[in-house]
Amino acid sequence: MLDIQGVILNPLRLGITEAWSRLPVYIRRPNKERVETTHQIIGDAYKAPFGFSPATVEPGASNGGEWQMCSCEIIESLSPVDGKLISSTRAASRAEYDAIVESALIGAREWRQWPAPKRGEIIRLLGQALRERKAELGSLVSYEMGKSLQEGLGEVQEMIDICDFAVGLSRQLHGITMHSERPEHRMYEQWHPMGVVGVISAFNFPVAVWCWNAALAWVCGNSVLWKPSEKAPLCGIACQRIVAGVFANNGVPDGVACLVNGGREVGEWMGADERIPVVSATGSTRMGKSIAVSVGQRLGRSILELGGNNAIIITEKADLDMALMGCVFGAVGTAGQRCTSTRRLIIHASIYDVFKQRIQKAYGQLRVGNPLDERNHVGPLIDRGAVAQYEQALRLAAEQGGRTLVEGGVLEGPGYESRCYVKPAIIEATPEMSIVQEETFAPILYLLRYEGGLADAIAIQNGVRQGLSSAIMSLDLREAELFLGSNGSDCGIANVNIGTSGAEIGGAFGGEKETGGGRESGSDAWKAYMRRQTNTINFGRKLPLAQGIRFDLN
Repeated sequence: MLDIQGVILNPLRLGITEAWSRLPVYIRRPNKERVETTHQIIGDAYKAPFGFSPATVEPGASNGGEWQMCSCEIIESLSPVDGKLISSTRAASRAEYDAIVESALIGAREWRQWPAPKRGEIIRLLGQALRERKAELGSLVSYEMGKSLQEGLGEVQEMIDICDFAVGLSRQLHGITMHSERPEHRMYEQWHPMGVVGVISAFNFPVAVWCWNAALAWVCGNSVLWKPSEKAPLCGIACQRIVAGVFANNGVPDGVACLVNGGREVGEWMGADERIPVVSATGSTRMGKSIAVSVGQRLGRSILELGGNNAIIITEKADLDMALMGCVFGAVGTAGQRCTSTRRLIIHASIYDVFKQRIQKAYGQLRVGNPLDERNHVGPLIDRGAVAQYEQALRLAAEQGGRTLVEGGVLEGPGYESRCYVKPAIIEATPEMSIVQEETFAPILYLLRYEGGLADAIAIQNGVRQGLSSAIMSLDLREAELFLGSNGSDCGIANVNIGTSGAEIGGAFGGEKETGGGRESGSDAWKAYMRRQTNTINFGRKLPLAQGIRFDLN
């Protein structure tokens, strides 16, 4: 692995802490000069620019032009960093939700008449606004969700990147032309907006995943209705304010960018709402199955990005130094709360003991604490409910025969007042253990041994219900190509000599099986937000029928 100076990092010689600190800026913590001002940055970010205060209750819904003080239960946003109340909002009632949807319908009808490149210009201006507010929004993401400041800034960078992608896309929403079997006929296909696109996002990427969907949906001519995670509602409100400012300054109609806060019931309304032809949902497999049923019953379209039980295969031909860094960051980055976090290591028997000792030593150097401090590697889980799930997974692993290599547990005392900080754990396990078959959204890593050839490792990797991200560590070309081939990984993402996390926006993001089958972000994912239309034009003087059918009239 190279740092930004091009120096090869050897974590075994440098130590995990020093090697971590020299990772590229999109992974490592902020530089030393910023540490002293981190807490001030956070204070400025969530209190001043966005106006959030523990004493206020924020409006819960918006159609871009107007904010609505909703009437249902209060949603409090407590920071997992220190347990303090940041601010609150209110959930929308059904009537308030319906009013926002009607506004989205009206906005969509006008917005779709704008030329796509003009829509792209608006998204370019949004990207510029995000660049200007990157520090503030990234700081809020970190404080409300609990990821490191550098990861919070990186999440906003993903928003900027997808805006750039969408700008170019606005001039490339292309169909194809086909030759007709009939003389003096032409056939082609074109793509049209769907109308209102619903987006349900999760807490772990509280702004980026929404923007993956929204930026593409907007340049495709749709309006967007967003339900942010109830665990990170202020990130949604902050983004809505940024978008609303850009749209208002450029004449974009109300209703093109809509926000509705609330709990599970809002997602259920969206899933069953025939006015919303496309619903993109990110979250648990349980939630995704519910959305799939409700959208499917009305023959709507769903884009599902759900659970992942991601594995890295480490063959006997792997570069173990490279593998170590990929595995450690993949397992503990964002406290194991990425959908692409590494959950399983499948290690060849010939190197199993050696690599096990190395990763145990690396875990011994990890520091858990305030994610706004660059000296810490691991921040908190999102809330105490997540902590309870982590503790349950550890108990089940022990009951099912798992052997603890690095002990987990909940941290207490000064600096851990939120009671959301846990120790990254490593469990020696076997593939058939039921807890290994499940996704636990926490820093728990299972070590699995495989004998024989690579096909055996691939079988273990594929032997779970989820199919999001996967990776192989090997310097052997044949092994890499087997892993990437049709007999290899069954996941939507398959990497060679990098970890399972850290996808770029240029590729389509998503997975198979219980991960949901949806694709977001790059490549041709834009087609999910449009409807395809095939056109046949007769420019001749006769009307021949296809397939040589004759239908004569006197």
